[in-house]
Amino acid sequence: MTRLSTYLLPTEKQAPADAEAISHKLMVRAGLVRQLGTGLWTWMPAGWRAHQKVVQIIREELNAIGGQELLMPVLNPGEIWKRTGRYGIDELFKLQDRKGAEMVLAMTHEEVVTTHVAQLVRSYRDLPLILYHFQVKERDEPRPRAGVLRTREFIMKDSYTFDRDEEGLNASYEKHVGAYDRIFERTGLEWYRVESDVGMMGGSGAHEYMAPCAAGEDAVALAPGYAANVEIASADPQPVALPAPLDKPEEVHTPGLTTVEEVAANLGVPHGALLKAYPVIAEGRGLVLVVVRGDHRVNEIKLRNALGAPCRPAQPDEFAQKIGPAGYIGPVGANAPVLLDDAVTDGGYVTGANRPDFHLRGVEPGRDFAFERADVRTVEAGDTVGGNAIRIEAAIEVGNIFKLGTRYSEPLGATYLDESGTSRPIVMGSYGIGPARIVAAAVEQTADEAGIAWPRALAPFELELVSLGRAGSEEQAYAERLYGELRALGADVLYDDRDLAPGQKFADAELLGCPLRITVGKRTLSGGELELQVRRGRETRSVPLDGAAEAVLDLWRTLP
Repeated sequence: MTRLSTYLLPTEKQAPADAEAISHKLMVRAGLVRQLGTGLWTWMPAGWRAHQKVVQIIREELNAIGGQELLMPVLNPGEIWKRTGRYGIDELFKLQDRKGAEMVLAMTHEEVVTTHVAQLVRSYRDLPLILYHFQVKERDEPRPRAGVLRTREFIMKDSYTFDRDEEGLNASYEKHVGAYDRIFERTGLEWYRVESDVGMMGGSGAHEYMAPCAAGEDAVALAPGYAANVEIASADPQPVALPAPLDKPEEVHTPGLTTVEEVAANLGVPHGALLKAYPVIAEGRGLVLVVVRGDHRVNEIKLRNALGAPCRPAQPDEFAQKIGPAGYIGPVGANAPVLLDDAVTDGGYVTGANRPDFHLRGVEPGRDFAFERADVRTVEAGDTVGGNAIRIEAAIEVGNIFKLGTRYSEPLGATYLDESGTSRPIVMGSYGIGPARIVAAAVEQTADEAGIAWPRALAPFELELVSLGRAGSEEQAYAERLYGELRALGADVLYDDRDLAPGQKFADAELLGCPLRITVGKRTLSGGELELQVRRGRETRSVPLDGAAEAVLDLWRTLP
C-alpha cells in the first residue's frame, strides 16, 4: 500500500548546497535519492521505482531481439583484465584478497563475458549469441558530480553479441540500434543517436545515445542529416580572410605578445589568420608540433586517433631547443615533425618565429614548412556539413554501442570452429545503457519551477491522490473508496492521506511530479466533479464523481 502516511518519501525544502544540476537538486528534494559519500548514492523507494521502470523497458526490448539475461559478478580476477591490457586503467578499482590475489571491481564486463563464452562456445552452430545483464559497476571517478549523473558506483545494463564474422556483427549491431531507438522512444526522452569515439572500449565503430540538457558534460554537433559527438565531429570550417601573400616569410617585432588575441590585434588580422602551434609528446614518436588555425582548438581525442598513440602536452624544456621559446613557436624551421590540421588552407599566415618577441607573417604551408595532414580540431557552431550550419548542444550520454570486433576475443581465447573445422576468433559487440542517467535526464528535460514533471513511462507513480478531508469526513471516505477502485483497476497510485495543510500536500505533489494529480476536498463533493491536474503544463481537468476511477485512467492514458 502506497500511503504517504507510512511511505518513506523524505522531501526537502532546500537543495544540497553543492548541487548545480537540476536533477541533483530535485531528486534530493523530492526524496528520490540520498547521498552516502562522494559519488555514492542510495536510491530511496520512489526513486528506485523510477529506476526500475527504465530497467523494465530495457529488458523488454532486449528480450525482443533475442537477448538472454544473466548476472555476472562485480568482483573479478585481475588476470583477465591484464590479458586485455585494461588492468592499468586509472579508474579501475584494484584490490587484493586475503591470500594476496589481485582482484578488480568491474567497471564493465567485456572480460568476464568473453571468458565464459571462450569456455562454452565451440562451433559456428553456437552463434550468434546475445547476452545481457543489469549489474553494479564500480569506477574510481576522479570528479564525481551532478548527483547520480557522475558517480563511483552505478547500475548499468550491458549486453554483448557474439558472431562468426563482421557481417554477423553488423546484423547484431543493427538489432541493437533498433532496440535502443525503441527504448528511448518509450522513455519519453528527447534524444539523438550520434557517431562517437571507441575510447577505452576499442573496436571499429561506435554510436552514443545523447539526451540534450544543460547539465550534460558531453557536447553534440547537429545539422540536418548529421549528428556526432564533438569529440569526433568533422565539418567544413567557416572561411577566414587572409592577408595578401608574400614572396617569403617576413619577421615582425611583437615584444611581449604571446597570445593569439594580442598578436592578431597588433597586426590587424583575424584570429583565423594565425597558426597556433601545440607541441605534444606522442608515445613512440616523441615530439610532434600540432598546428591549427588561431581561431580553432585542438581536439584531444581526434589528435590521439590521428597519431595512433596516446600523447600529452610537451613542457617548455622539452621543446625549447628543438623549436623555440614558449609563446613564440611556429612550424617554420622547427626541428620536429609538423601535423597540420585539415582546416588550414593555402595562403599566407602569421606564425611564431621561434625566437623571443618575434612572429612571422606571409607563411605558406608546404612552401615554408613540410607537414602531415589530419583533422585534429574541434568543430565550432556555424561550421557546415553538406552546406548546412551545425549547432552545438550540451547533452547527457545515456547509452552507447560499440563494434568490438576481436578486441577481447583474441586475448581471451574466444574462438569457434567453422564449417571446415578451422578455428576462428569470435567477433563481438558491446552495448551499454545507464538507467540512472535516463532517470536524471528525464528530470532535467521536463522539470519546471515547481519540481519534476515526469514523462508517463518513467514516473514512480502513475497517479497521486490528494485527500484534503479530515479523519472521519465525507471527503476522506470518498478518497478512500476512490483509492481502492483505482488500485482494483490496476492503477499505480500514491495516496497522500497525511494530516497536513493543503499547501504542503500540493507542494510535495508538484515536487514529486506524478503525471496526474487527483484532489478530493469539500468542493469535490459539493460540485459533483473530481478535480484533476495534469502535471506537465499544469492543466486542470475535471471528471464526474460517478465512474471517476475509469475516467481518470482514460485521461492518464492520453498523457505523454
